Amino acid sequence: MTAAAAYPTPTAAQWVQGARPRTLSAAVSPVAVGTGLAAFADSVGWVRALLALVVSLALQVGVNYANDYSDGVRGTDTARVGPVRLVGQGLARPVAVRRAAYAAFAVAAAAGLALVLLTGAWWLLVVGAAAIAAAWFYTGGPRPYGYTGLGEVFVFVFFGVVAVVGTAYVQTLTLRWTDLLAAVPVGLLACALLVANNLRDIPGDTVSGKRTVAVRLGDRGTRRLYTAIVVAAFAGVVALAAATTWWALLALAAAVVAVRPVRVVTAGAVGRDLVPVLKDSGLLQLTCCLLLALGLALG
Repeated sequence: MTAAAAYPTPTAAQWVQGARPRTLSAAVSPVAVGTGLAAFADSVGWVRALLALVVSLALQVGVNYANDYSDGVRGTDTARVGPVRLVGQGLARPVAVRRAAYAAFAVAAAAGLALVLLTGAWWLLVVGAAAIAAAWFYTGGPRPYGYTGLGEVFVFVFFGVVAVVGTAYVQTLTLRWTDLLAAVPVGLLACALLVANNLRDIPGDTVSGKRTVAVRLGDRGTRRLYTAIVVAAFAGVVALAAATTWWALLALAAAVVAVRPVRVVTAGAVGRDLVPVLKDSGLLQLTCCLLLALGLALG
């Protein structure tokens, strides 16, 4: 039997699961807030907002497939619970998953180039190239930084600061300090997603040698970190409201959604019992950010 024949052909459903749709809130949320900031400045451009959304979603799908490929070929995905791992579970050829990641990055690059042409801001090409490189080298390359505890930094920077400020900029063509302030709660809630994921994976990551923040802090420390991040995100909403419009406080209503995942994490759930926390964390981020965007638009 050849190496290619050793792998089955993934179904469409498996490809969708491999893209990890529960994480896509991390891509939608910053674009929503960035567009809310543009509305606050009376400068909404719906075509540019849509292109920014395509960039963000394609990057998220690309990084998910890239992680699946890189972790799979390294053999670090075989002892985990949670979402489908196409390579780690032998559901797809590694080369096919790598090509899927490349295809997603190509879509992001094409949409990003369209934004550059519309805005004339050629420096955005550098930002886009950095985002794609960061997505690939998270678990790819000879020294993946996701294995050394820097994953949260990447998520905060690219799915917080870059995505929010970038979305606002391509519509307003202005860089404002309040845009950076708005990126703080968005980036923190994206980090909460990653922390929840890595809390669940502490046993497997420890065995495979991945030194994530969760592995470094340990079980108890990671649970405290998750709670602290969620609290800090809501504090960031209050700070933004003080700097822009009190309508932004609408986002505090999302605290209702935060109760369940925080309760599950602090109660000491492990393994598969932590899987719903990833879904709830994504829902928390999406709810908070949509309400924040609405508040900014009303303001």
